[in-house]
Amino acid sequence: MAVTDFSPPYAPATALARRLRERGYAVLAPCDVARWLHLPLADLAALQPDWDDLPPDAYLKDAGRYRRRRHSCFVVQGGLSMQVPHRAHWQPVEYNALHGGMLRWFAPMLDATVALVQWHRLLQALAALAQKAWLPPEAAPARWCVEAHQFRIDTAGGLGRPTPEGAHRDGVDLVAVFLVARERIKGGETRIFEAQGPAGQRFTLSEPWSVLLLDDARMIHETTPIQPTGDFGWRDTLVLTCRRGHFLGEDGQ
Repeated sequence: MAVTDFSPPYAPATALARRLRERGYAVLAPCDVARWLHLPLADLAALQPDWDDLPPDAYLKDAGRYRRRRHSCFVVQGGLSMQVPHRAHWQPVEYNALHGGMLRWFAPMLDATVALVQWHRLLQALAALAQKAWLPPEAAPARWCVEAHQFRIDTAGGLGRPTPEGAHRDGVDLVAVFLVARERIKGGETRIFEAQGPAGQRFTLSEPWSVLLLDDARMIHETTPIQPTGDFGWRDTLVLTCRRGHFLGEDGQ
């Protein structure tokens, strides 16, 4: 059966905060990601080799072996970003019915990556966007807690599931899903829906360093399974979640 790819509804990098407030999401092409971050795309591409060295995800309840990942946590406030001591990834079952309620300890990001100037520029831009989108201009800089997830979903078993938990929210303020690479696969369609309404979008991210930005309180998201178009394929993403005040689970929520 043929798979039809729908083009992403790209938006300009200008007025990004307003678009998030009005629509609950924004999708940027790589050139606009570079404008938003004030970084050349080559600086982002320098992160890509990390995805060839991700350990297996040992927590998949469907017994799958299709996901590899690393996870680290950071705090951004007042234009400064710092890594916090390594911690487990935790979500309540209300947000993740499949893996919620589990303390999942993943290998941390590589020290060399965390030390890169472009990495901290990325974190600071995300926190600045959240600050501008949801807080008044006169508000003091909030403490933004960022969880970084490096994912590789592969087709070694014939089928890879980017979101085995199905359509979901993450329990944060802002979600950013960057496509890092997409090799010899079909599927992997992104689907977003209003949590309290009928509107939705479907599209396929195919350009490296394009990004989907979501107001997590308003939008539900998922990505459809991938299948190989050759012997073996994969889909690499960087997912950053940004939450004001505390990490999920740190404040009893």
